[in-house]
Amino acid sequence: MGTTPTNSAKPAMRDSLIAAAFQLFLERGYEQTTVDDIVTLAGVGRRSFFRYFPSKEDVVFPDHEQCLDDMTRFLAASADSDDPMVRVCDAARLVLRMYAENPTFSVQRYRLTREVAGLRTYELSVVWRYEKTLGDHLRTRWADRKDGTLRANVAAAAVVAAHNHALRRWLRSGGEGDALAEMDRALEFVRATWSPDAVPEAPGEEAEDVVVVITKRSTPMWRVVREVESSLGES
Repeated sequence: MGTTPTNSAKPAMRDSLIAAAFQLFLERGYEQTTVDDIVTLAGVGRRSFFRYFPSKEDVVFPDHEQCLDDMTRFLAASADSDDPMVRVCDAARLVLRMYAENPTFSVQRYRLTREVAGLRTYELSVVWRYEKTLGDHLRTRWADRKDGTLRANVAAAAVVAAHNHALRRWLRSGGEGDALAEMDRALEFVRATWSPDAVPEAPGEEAEDVVVVITKRSTPMWRVVREVESSLGES
């Protein structure tokens, strides 16, 4: 019985720290707000802050670690029969749903990151981790293809670009409209473009020329060779 209040108090304290941080960021500015200011407003000690957030930057992105874990587990649960591109597109939707669950917070964070260069850099590192996770999955699934690594890297980047396209349009609108519908349109374009059945396999080596020469059995070999050389020269 004693563990229940403790477990329920942890999220409440974490949420209080996030709420206090964003209140101060909006009132004073990000750079002008210190960790001491945040814990004072939240009514907790510094140790409590660092129990949940390694740095002040982390309080701006409190949900990405959990979302990244969810994405990793989702991809790991993929069946061999699943289309890898469909799977990574669905994984990207997990991230968008995270934003869409709290539009007010997501819009506030977006505006904050547009103003603070250090937060944009931090955000890029988070995006890179999502892209790497998607790419790792695709590289594993396409390991038997000559162009598997190339296709996986480009496809993962395309999925992230499609996600960011839909997300930023929604955030710039103030969180209005259907973000998932916009995301579906963008991801369908990526899936149709990069699914293995949609595009021929890119050659790992320069494609070889094939020439068919029809000639009589009695034709001298030197003449056959000359016809082959002539055909190659024309191509």
